[in-house]
Amino acid sequence: MEEKKIAPVCRMNPKTLTTHGDTRTDNYYWLNQRDSKEVIDYLNEENSYSNFILKNTQNLQDSLYEEMRGRIKEDDSSVPFFSNDYYYCTKFNEGSEHPIYTRKKNLSDNEEQILLDGNRMSQGLEYFDIGGFEISTNNMVMAYSVDTLSRRMYDIKFKNLKTGEFLKETICNTTGSMEWANDNMSVFYTKKDPVTLRSNKIFKHTIGTDPINDVLIFEEKDETFDCYISKTKSSKYIVIGSSSTLTDEVQLIPADSPESKPKIFQKRTRGLEYGIYHHENKFFVQTNLNAKNFCLMECDEYATSSQNWKTVIEARDSTLIEYIEIFKDHIVVCERYNGVLNFRVVNLKSKVEHYIEFPEESYVAFTSANYNFNSNTIRLWYNSLITPGTTQDYNMDTKETIVLKQKEVLGGYEKSDYLTKRVWATAKDGTKVPISIVHKKDINLNGNNPLLLYAYGSYGYSMDPNFSSNRISLLERGFIFAIAHVRGGQEMGREWYEDGKLLNKKNTFTDFIDCSSFLIEEKYTSKNRLYASGGSAGGLLMGAIYNMRPDLYNGIIAAVPFVDVVTTMLDEDIPLTTSEYDEWGNPNDSVYYNSVSYTHLTLPTTPYV
Repeated sequence: MEEKKIAPVCRMNPKTLTTHGDTRTDNYYWLNQRDSKEVIDYLNEENSYSNFILKNTQNLQDSLYEEMRGRIKEDDSSVPFFSNDYYYCTKFNEGSEHPIYTRKKNLSDNEEQILLDGNRMSQGLEYFDIGGFEISTNNMVMAYSVDTLSRRMYDIKFKNLKTGEFLKETICNTTGSMEWANDNMSVFYTKKDPVTLRSNKIFKHTIGTDPINDVLIFEEKDETFDCYISKTKSSKYIVIGSSSTLTDEVQLIPADSPESKPKIFQKRTRGLEYGIYHHENKFFVQTNLNAKNFCLMECDEYATSSQNWKTVIEARDSTLIEYIEIFKDHIVVCERYNGVLNFRVVNLKSKVEHYIEFPEESYVAFTSANYNFNSNTIRLWYNSLITPGTTQDYNMDTKETIVLKQKEVLGGYEKSDYLTKRVWATAKDGTKVPISIVHKKDINLNGNNPLLLYAYGSYGYSMDPNFSSNRISLLERGFIFAIAHVRGGQEMGREWYEDGKLLNKKNTFTDFIDCSSFLIEEKYTSKNRLYASGGSAGGLLMGAIYNMRPDLYNGIIAAVPFVDVVTTMLDEDIPLTTSEYDEWGNPNDSVYYNSVSYTHLTLPTTPYV
């Protein structure tokens, strides 16, 4: 007789919540008590039921796991990068889980120095993660961070690279980020608020002293801001940064004088965003000052307030400046145009400029490990929906590209078996929304193909068409995979983000629905074969589209979904809530309360209006 199991029923305990004269009833508010035995027991019941329902798929799950794992080259290493007289490399050994960090003086050296072996360091621990590391200016001491609790609360430790000795001093409960001053003794680092987990304090530690005596350099008291620490590529300045969703502030400490008090570069002004790049006797400033899509400006290093900024590259309505890579003789401007990343190379001496050319219409590229200020070569990481990750060096003078390594996909992957393209759906308001698509080349677009449509659409995060070896298992079974670049991201510029946040959030949802309808109309799939996926803020998107157009989807995956925005944003005891007001609106304001409640989306049987 077939075993049967009754699905667990969540207990209803109505809680009445009233805001701005509006009363809503939450039957499941009690589930917020995360440490409650009843809540934990209920979750265990749900997990047990899920395992029961899916037990007939266990063989498939196991085969898929082995199939996906079989494509990964476990014995692998990164392309070495150069920094301060050494070449650094990250390695993985077959059967091992953690990285091994090494360095050597010359690429031709047969022997290399092991800096950290994560596999040895993790022995006996249930959880282990290396957050990162920084090497002192004289290359003698390594500062590194580890998390052994899975809370992203890192302890900073130190290693003498001459003797191999691990130093006794440990700095507890940090973000894992640190920077060395040029005296090889002072280390700046960032700590989190233990309750909110907000990065809010920057300290200075002196090697050889008790961390209890570390000096507080800066405390970010505004709960909507996080702070961070970095160092200019020129190594001249320690940078203390404070950022919120809409505003930036930078302070500087000379790296040669770590005892100096921080000096404000440009005081925070709501709505003013900027980032700085030191170059000889001046700073380049990437900013949205009178420039929605950002522009590039410059100023003397001793006259840094905004009234001294002069335009170098003007803002354009069609092009978003995302970031800058700075070198002695060149600057490289990462621009996003028409949803695609481009790299604009400017020779600082001749003022001649050009764009780096890439072989595909739809791709992802970003700069990687460019620590050598004096180099005329920029390192890039390149991939697409069908091209595995590729490390390449580009000579900014000769325009020559050298492919150093392409990530190997085991199991006989053939790029030529697949097709990727970009198409455009028309939203209800006439806006053209890009969609990135990948599928087997021999697929017949007759409406009978299963299709998985993914999107995020929040915080200005662009969902670029990255390669995934795991996705091959989906494509090989006849699926089409697509990314809807909906408003709320930043694929089409800053306005694209602003048109999908706050009071415009509904555009994110309707864009996804319109992309879904387009894919059905163009015979990529059909209603009974279309699946939608999104996680976190993308999980909110999934909840919205299911309420608005459940008829369009055969299945929906909402991963760790953020679906109760109004209750969450009204609870200021939840870590980081107040810093989210610029994205969702503050529901203590009735205008935003009515916006984030999303009650207008509950239209389960009719098309959205």
